[in-house]
Amino acid sequence: MLDRHRQSRIAGDYACGELTLAADLRGLDESITLFDRAYFSAAFLLDWQQAGAQRHWLMRAKDNLRHQIVQTLGEGDCLIRMPVSQRARQLRPDLPTHWEARLIQTTQDGKIRRFITSMCDKARFPASELAPLYCQRWEIELGFREIKQSLLQGQGVLRSKQPELVMQELWGVLIAHTLLRRWMRLMAQHVAVEPIRISFHTARHAILGALSAVHLARAGSLPAHLQRLLEQARYFVLPPRRKGRTFPREIKRSSHSKYPSRKCQSAA
Repeated sequence: MLDRHRQSRIAGDYACGELTLAADLRGLDESITLFDRAYFSAAFLLDWQQAGAQRHWLMRAKDNLRHQIVQTLGEGDCLIRMPVSQRARQLRPDLPTHWEARLIQTTQDGKIRRFITSMCDKARFPASELAPLYCQRWEIELGFREIKQSLLQGQGVLRSKQPELVMQELWGVLIAHTLLRRWMRLMAQHVAVEPIRISFHTARHAILGALSAVHLARAGSLPAHLQRLLEQARYFVLPPRRKGRTFPREIKRSSHSKYPSRKCQSAA
C-alpha cells in the first residue's frame, strides 16, 4: 500500500498544481518527453534532464520568453541563455543564475511556432525533425478519451465516494488501460503496423470478451484465446490517419466563452 504522502503526490487536491505533482515523475534514459508550456520551470526541467543519461525534453516556447542568443546553429535555430528567477533561487539555492537550452522557430500551417528543448546537438537532433515531433504530444488526449469514453463508458466522475477508494479505482482504471494497450501493441507488431493503428474500442471488446469466456473453458486455455486474437489482429487495423485535418476550438451554443460559436450548415 502507498502511504498517504505518496498518494497525495500522485493525485493531489485542488490546491496542488500540476507542476508540484510532476516533480515526482521520473523519465527514462535515452528518451525525450514532450511537455506542455505550463511545465516551463528552470528547476523542474534541469532536474529532469540531470536525473539520468540523455533525458531530454521538448515544449512550445512562451511568447514572452526572456533570453539572449548564445550561438546561431542555423536558420531559426539557436542556443539561448535564460535567467533563473530570483524566487526560484530562493526556493532552490543550488540553481544557477542562468541556464541554456535550444530555441527552434519554424512555420507550420502559415503560423510561426517556437519550440524550446534540451537537445542542443544539431547534428544528432536536426531542427527539421524536432518541430514535427511535438505534434505527437496530442496523442495523450486520445488516451484520455479511451479511458473516459470507452473504459468509463462516458461517466463524468468515478463511482467511489471516499478518498482511499477513489485512489484505488483510479489505479484500477490506469492498470486496465495499460494492460489493454500492451496487448494491442503485440497485435500491432503481429501485423507490422503502428500501435495507434489498432482500434481501441473494438480491440477492447475482443480482449475483454476473451477474458470473460475463460471460465467457461478448461483451465489453461487463456493463452490460446490470446493467441487467436493475435491471428485476428488484421481485423482491428484502422486506415491511416488523414492529414491536414483541423479542429478549431468552437462552442455549439452561444455563451460567454472566448471561442467563436459553431455555425450549423443546412442543405439548400
